[in-house]
Amino acid sequence: MTQTVAFIGLGNMGGGMAANQAKAGHVVKAFDLSVEAVARAVAAGCEAASSVAEAVRDADVVITMLPAGPHVLKVYSEQVIGAAPTRALLLDCSTIDVDTARKVAGLAAEAGYVFADAPVSGGTVAADAGTLAFMVGCDESAFPRIEAALEPMSRATFRAGDHGAGQAAKICNNMILGITMLGTCEAIALAEKLGLDPVKMFDIVSKASGQSWSVTTYYPWPGPVPTAPSNRNYDGGFATAMMLKDLKLAQQAAASAGASTPLGAQTEALYQMFDRLGFGGRDFSAILQLLRGRLDDLSTN
Repeated sequence: MTQTVAFIGLGNMGGGMAANQAKAGHVVKAFDLSVEAVARAVAAGCEAASSVAEAVRDADVVITMLPAGPHVLKVYSEQVIGAAPTRALLLDCSTIDVDTARKVAGLAAEAGYVFADAPVSGGTVAADAGTLAFMVGCDESAFPRIEAALEPMSRATFRAGDHGAGQAAKICNNMILGITMLGTCEAIALAEKLGLDPVKMFDIVSKASGQSWSVTTYYPWPGPVPTAPSNRNYDGGFATAMMLKDLKLAQQAAASAGASTPLGAQTEALYQMFDRLGFGGRDFSAILQLLRGRLDDLSTN
């Protein structure tokens, strides 16, 4: 069934996600503060909206993909709630803190809307391909409708629990990802020092107990995984600054909950260093070059 979808936030992830809604035959009214981002969305089949209010005015579904919690709270409290029809399904796909997700859910419920936090995993490649994994926090009765709305962008959609649970799942998932990538990079750097070819190491580890997504899908050494950013000198993919953001959210959540996350804390510290050295725009697997002492290889690209 064709629906009118308001899509707010057309950055590296949101642009591909909005395009897949349009490819599914929906009317997509797209808004972003970046004129260039809106132009790209229009070229991909969306319609330009001049404001959030215009985008959501007749929407059946509102999807937001915004940088951080304060942006999400401001957009929903000041520009979406009350401007979108109450029949509209509100889906926030941003990665933000659990408390803000629950606060927005409360505001939406008070105003008569169905809302879900639905952060994503998969990076820009999956956003463009429509193969993201969604982790949803919502009322159980609303999940079938939410799953259907996300389908054009999704390879898998999970209900993690009630409001805020989607954000909790995303934060924990990406803490695992950050830790395993760092461990993979440390092992590659060690293998190289010991005279072991990192490509041969991939052949072994990808079929041994050290196997992980960071190895088999995103190997940080050029060659074994052709689609990995390591083959493009770490351009594109999942930016270090975004991984750092998620690791910070995990540490904030751990402090709030009284959870012990020593590896998460050390991983955040190393990505913080890498970001401050000026590599926040490179894919997070580029931290291998820091461990190898080869940052000049990144600087010369």
